[in-house]
This record gives sequence, C-alpha cells and structure tokens, in this order.
Amino acid sequence: MQEILKQLEEKRAAARAGGGQRRVDAQHAKGRLTARERIELLLDPDSFEEWDMFVEHRSSEFGMQDQKIPGDGVVTGYGTVNGRLVFVFSQDFTVFGGSLSEAHAEKICKVMDHAMKVGAPVIGINDSGGARIQEGVASLAGYAEVFQRNIMASGVVPQISLVMGACAGGAVYSPAMTDFIFMVKDSSYMFVTGPDVVRTVTHENVTHEQLGGAVTHSQKSGVADLAFENDVEALLQVRRFIDFVPSSNRETAPPRPTPDPIDREEDSLDTLVPANPNKPYDMHELIAKVVDEGDFFELQPGYARNIIIGLGRMGGDTVGIVANQPMVLAGCLDIDSSRKAARFVRFCDCFNIPIVTFVDVPGFLPGTAQEYGAIIKHGAKLLFAYGEATVPKITVITRKAYGGAYDVMSSKHIRGDVNFAWPSAEIAVMGPKGAVEIIFRADIGDQQKIAERTEEYRKRFANPFVAGARGFIDDVILPHATRKRICRSLAMLRDKKLENPWKKHDNIPL
Repeated sequence: MQEILKQLEEKRAAARAGGGQRRVDAQHAKGRLTARERIELLLDPDSFEEWDMFVEHRSSEFGMQDQKIPGDGVVTGYGTVNGRLVFVFSQDFTVFGGSLSEAHAEKICKVMDHAMKVGAPVIGINDSGGARIQEGVASLAGYAEVFQRNIMASGVVPQISLVMGACAGGAVYSPAMTDFIFMVKDSSYMFVTGPDVVRTVTHENVTHEQLGGAVTHSQKSGVADLAFENDVEALLQVRRFIDFVPSSNRETAPPRPTPDPIDREEDSLDTLVPANPNKPYDMHELIAKVVDEGDFFELQPGYARNIIIGLGRMGGDTVGIVANQPMVLAGCLDIDSSRKAARFVRFCDCFNIPIVTFVDVPGFLPGTAQEYGAIIKHGAKLLFAYGEATVPKITVITRKAYGGAYDVMSSKHIRGDVNFAWPSAEIAVMGPKGAVEIIFRADIGDQQKIAERTEEYRKRFANPFVAGARGFIDDVILPHATRKRICRSLAMLRDKKLENPWKKHDNIPL
C-alpha cells in the first residue's frame, strides 16, 4: 500500500510541476500566471476538485512516446465562485505550449458534458499554441469535439472564455462560440492566421498585438468583450461577473439584497436631457443613477460606443441594459452597434435576464459604407433579437425615437411589455426639420415659413403624447421616478409567461 501511495504522490507532484520550473519561470517573466495559479485565483479557496490529473497523451510519433507529462497540458475540474458551482479548464502553456492533443480535448469535453448535465457555467482559460502537430488529424478531431460541445451548450449554460495567452488558428473558434470573451492587454492574442502568414500572403507587416491583441479585439473587431490590465484583474472581474448571471437556462440569476430603496428618486435626472435637442448627454449617468448602488458591469465599452450594453441589478435582481449613447454618433444605430446589441439581447433572453432599454436614437447611420456593409441585414438582427425575446422587456424613451429605429429599440409593437417615455421624448418618423422639408418641399426657399412649419410639426409630433394616445406608450413618467417605475414593472413581470411558436430553430438574418 505504501508503494502505491508513493507512486500516487509522485504522479501528483509531476502533474503539479507542469513543464518544469524553467518553463514556469518563463511564463512568469511574460507577466502571466500558470494554469493552476489562475484556477486558484478564480475559484473560492479550497473549492477546486480536479479531474483527470493523470491523463497522458497516446501519441508515439516523432518521439512523443518519451515525452509524457501527467495532465497533458490542461487542468480541468470544478469548484465554486462565491459559493456557486462552476466548471473550469485551464490550458497549461508550460506543457507542450498548451497545445491540444486528443487526450487534452477529451478532458475539456468531459467537464463541458458534466456542466450541461448539472446546469453550471463553464469557464475556459485559453493559453495554447493550437493543435498538437505531432498528433495530426487526431488533434483536429479533438478541436471539433470541443466545438460541438460549445454549440450544444450555447443557451443552456453560460460559457465564458478567458484568453490569457496565445489563441491562434482553429483554436479561436471555441472562444468565438462562447457567450463572452475576456482578454489581457499586452499578454494575450487571438487570430486565425499569424503575422508571418499575413506577411507572406498580403505583404502586410503587423505585430501579434496589432493583429490580434486585446486592444484590437476590444475596440476594432468587437471579438472581445473586455480587455484587462493583467491576469489577476481579469480573474477577479470574472468572479464579479459570474454573480450577475444564472447557472443555466433553467434558473434565474441569484438575487442580491440591496440597501438601495427601489423607490429612490433621483432629482438630477430631471435636468439630464438638454433643452437643445442637438446637444448630447452621457447615457452612462442615467444608468448609474437607476441601477442598484450604481453597480453596472459594462461589456464591450470600447467597441461601437454609440450603444451601451451591460448587466446591473434593480431591486436586487439582474437586468440586462441596452442604451443608445448620444455622445457618440448622436446615438445612431449602425452595423457594429446593431450586432453588439443583438447578441447581448439574445444572451439575456437565453438566460432569463429581463431587458431594460433606454432609447435616444435619431435613426440608422446613413452612408454608402453602411449600405454596402449590409446595414439592412445587421439592423434586422437587433430587430429580430428584440422581437423573439420572451423575457420581461421594459423600455424608456428619454429623447429621440425616430423612424425604423424607434420600432427596433424594443417598441411596444415588437412585444415590449412596459414602454415609458420622459416628457422630453420625441417619437416621430423623423426629426421636425427633415419632415417639414419633405412635406412642404415647395416652401423650402421661404426660411420663415419653414421655421414656422418646423415648430408646428415639433408641437404636433415631437412629443410622447401622440404615441401615448394610441397606447404605444404606457405612461409618460417624470425622469426622477425612473428607477421606481422600472423596479415596480420588473416586480409585476416576474412571473411573465410567453412562448414563441414551436420551431426547430429560427433563421436570424446572419
């Protein structure tokens, strides 16, 4: 018995050592934590239950039979984050560069399968050189097995990817299919083809960071949801983020008792919207003043900044927030903002998270770049996402809601449950000046007459009362009472039941 216990301890020590102290030191020198250090920071103390510590690869090609390290480059298992069950895998760059073998993939698949069985989030920490070349097609098959589980788990359990090092080639498609991707600045990168291939094929000289770094993906491509300064910040923020989401599609997000009264009034909101309809204001201020304790977890803050998305709480319960941002492009919807918001709305609908929408949108962004880029299809994604969502949907129009963009932004006509407007709301086909220049085209030369017609149109249509008269707006509310009215509406909608017609799946305009 003592002999087998000794062997056990030796195996465990070999697995914990990873690729050896030299490679661990190299990882630290790059400002990166090891796979096990990352799990230790992510999970509650002493909660990690490791699986498959003794798994080894089965390859005998290119001398691999003499290079076997227990665990085979990935640490897998489950534990808790703030007391809630999560499954986790963390790729170990110190072992074969974190490359994925058949056995490595099987370990990842096992935790994903169990996560779906019990209904718990999966957190994947990616730090890998890609498929293990020595295994050939077996490693590619392993990736495909992981991809299939990403697809099956989508909308069943939350999937979060932390890219904390290399993630290249086919490896990028697993994070791409998860719900959220978080990266680390100057330390992690994602791309399908690396700088060397790009240089050979297109003759572009580009660095790893420029091609697929955290800043690139969080600001230019929109692939990443957030970019953090270092590994520690990323892991601590994921712990915070997990608190906002449910464990599976069978549950709601855990409530958090708050000392913030649901009937709290915020008088400063009465002066948030400027008297000049062309003057911007920061929608972040409204969000911060209505959510519990000002706690708002914004996603993709550096990408498509004309729309804001993120998670907050109201009355202790998680809500998803979508808001036009008048400070950027006057709050217009464009290709990027439509895609950004549509994906977030669909995530909220998957996981029973009510959606609160703040509207100040003058329309869709005009221009050939938008039309050639298929703004029609991309704008339709947001319309489709809101229209198919069955979770509680509450909309507050703060100022402009013009044209088709009014319809798209969770209007009553696409099953908005409760639709409010501030007294400053302008709900119309277009702005007063543009409308008058079309209706009274013959009077365009007469500036006084146009000005009079514009004011007439503004009084007649640029207000919330025409829509209110038709029941398209449930109430015109005072801005300072916004939090109270939303919280009451959420409480009323808590037991909402709504089902879409049976279908195999929808055909969203991709």
